[in-house]
Amino acid sequence: MKKVLIPLALAGLIIGCGEKKEEKKDGFEMNRTKKEVKAEPVSEGVPVDMDNKGVGPIKSVTFADEIDTELAAKGQKTFSTICVACHMAEQRLIGPALKGVFDRRSPEWVMNMILNPDGMLKEDPIAKALLKEYNNAVMLNQNLSEEDARAVAEYLRTL
Repeated sequence: MKKVLIPLALAGLIIGCGEKKEEKKDGFEMNRTKKEVKAEPVSEGVPVDMDNKGVGPIKSVTFADEIDTELAAKGQKTFSTICVACHMAEQRLIGPALKGVFDRRSPEWVMNMILNPDGMLKEDPIAKALLKEYNNAVMLNQNLSEEDARAVAEYLRTL
């Protein structure tokens, strides 16, 4: 019986592992190979306006030439507690990337956006444009004090 089973097993193995010939059929063909798609950098479609001070309690902010490291450290703590849910330094998230924000916005505008996002979104044209660009993701009012907002602004200068 062993003499019969061994040749049958070998024959089954040879037939099962043999080369299959596939016929090409006309019509739909599906190719599952991945193709590399290069993402083009997305530019912020919101204009740069350094003269716009925004809507809110802040009318004037003057930054010192050098960064106040103690104030920036306090701002970093506040930023990492509250802001990182929606913002990153160099990448868009729910909200815009904040690195270089003072190259695009005035310090007063940034602080008013931190302190008064509701009023800014209702009245400020740049805030409205940002709201549209970020799929109507509303910045929530975190009820920060002016001192906390100033510390966050100082931290944003370090990015």
